[in-house]
Amino acid sequence: MSNPYVTPELFSFLLELKANNDRDWFNLNKSRYEKHLKEPMLDLIADFSPLLADISPHFRAIPKATGGSLFRIYRDVRFSKNKDPYKTHASIQFRHESAKDVHAPGYYLHIEPKNVFVGLGIWHPENPVLNQIRSAILSDGSRWREVRDAAVNSGFELRGESLKRPPNGMDADHEDIVDLKRKDFMAVAQFDQEIALRPDFLPFLSEAWKKGSPLMQFISDAMKVPF
Repeated sequence: MSNPYVTPELFSFLLELKANNDRDWFNLNKSRYEKHLKEPMLDLIADFSPLLADISPHFRAIPKATGGSLFRIYRDVRFSKNKDPYKTHASIQFRHESAKDVHAPGYYLHIEPKNVFVGLGIWHPENPVLNQIRSAILSDGSRWREVRDAAVNSGFELRGESLKRPPNGMDADHEDIVDLKRKDFMAVAQFDQEIALRPDFLPFLSEAWKKGSPLMQFISDAMKVPF
């Protein structure tokens, strides 16, 4: 039994889109996009709002296709070698109330055939924010290691880009140097595709994000925003 948000028809649409990533095919199948991706994902965002508030009252579930929690399916190809016009996945980000764009703390959901995962944290933060997080690690390394290890033990993996060398002024032998070199502070938990079809998918998401939320609170505290 599936749920009303993620269905086998969604995965079928995304698989076909991957094989036919052009405007003519998409325009012919736009009704499928709206029926199986856009509308169900907007419903998921709206229905998840009370569960998100239970995780933290400072993150927002905004059920809007533009300017809301749902990422557009249209790719920005201006600076990319890949000129495919459409993304072949569905994605949602519940951003912090203080956020202005994607480079902000948030809870992330990615749904793609054979590639379903949840994430939390911050991706490509600007240097001032990155320095705040690094300073927090330097100031309270024991708390950082506690929340990082708790996230890892709950099924998350820290991902993202890192510097090749230590940041200026930091000891290459520092016990947290691997984390201090990070340019992204994203924790990701990967799941089987079938997980997204479960009738209890929303409570499942809530529990997964709750397990990683101490890490999100560390990041929020470092940025001096409420959690």
